[in-house]
Amino acid sequence: MIEIKKAKKVLKKYVSNYDISNNRIRVKIGHIERVATIAKEIAQNMQIPEEDIQLAELIGLLHDIGRFEQVRRYNTFIDKDSVNHGKLGAEILFEQGMIREFIEDTQYDEIIKKAILNHNRNKDDMQVANERELLHSKIIRDADKTDIIYMLTFEDKETAWGSSKLEDEKITEDIYQQFIEDQTINYAKRKTGVDVLVSHFAYAFDFNTSYALQKIKEKEYFKKIYQRFKFEEKETQEQMKKIYQIVEEYLEKK
Repeated sequence: MIEIKKAKKVLKKYVSNYDISNNRIRVKIGHIERVATIAKEIAQNMQIPEEDIQLAELIGLLHDIGRFEQVRRYNTFIDKDSVNHGKLGAEILFEQGMIREFIEDTQYDEIIKKAILNHNRNKDDMQVANERELLHSKIIRDADKTDIIYMLTFEDKETAWGSSKLEDEKITEDIYQQFIEDQTINYAKRKTGVDVLVSHFAYAFDFNTSYALQKIKEKEYFKKIYQRFKFEEKETQEQMKKIYQIVEEYLEKK
């Protein structure tokens, strides 16, 4: 049995152990709450069984639980500079046994674990054993990216991109070529805050559900992100303009 109200109470108690005055902690609490709601909405739109709708919402609550320890230990959200937060979350829940505080029933464990591990992997690196694991991995990936893109329309630049001076930076050549040629980004090769920004624009090509794509298009999230920046370098201006145009053309076609 999945008890969402109970899971929310457990999560609230868990995050109270961390410094809520820390902006990164604050950001993640809000993010998790919204992702759970978006995951539920996506699942409802797909018209899947109620049990899976509740499971999608629960996975939304749990998907970033590793972020709080990541911030406490390293004071960053950048996995390559610290730890894989999806893997850390799975360890906290399943190796340390915390999952039983959120849900007593063990039948969903493997689905939850796979979804958490897959939510921040490159789409080609996802590992699933069956269609149900794939379904929930896709739902959480879409819910997570939808809210991240929303947050990037207003969130503090230092918190969002690890740099408050993106306008002065240049896009690493490898990152730009990856976007132009493959529309995918190797996160390990990101070197600047604006590289991270480019990887966020690449999210557009990694959605699985029409609900998420439609929401992003209607809310004009990418347009709002693009308009936040006035880059100093002419080359960077032109590159970001092309990146934005490619994303908008893709969303229009989809």
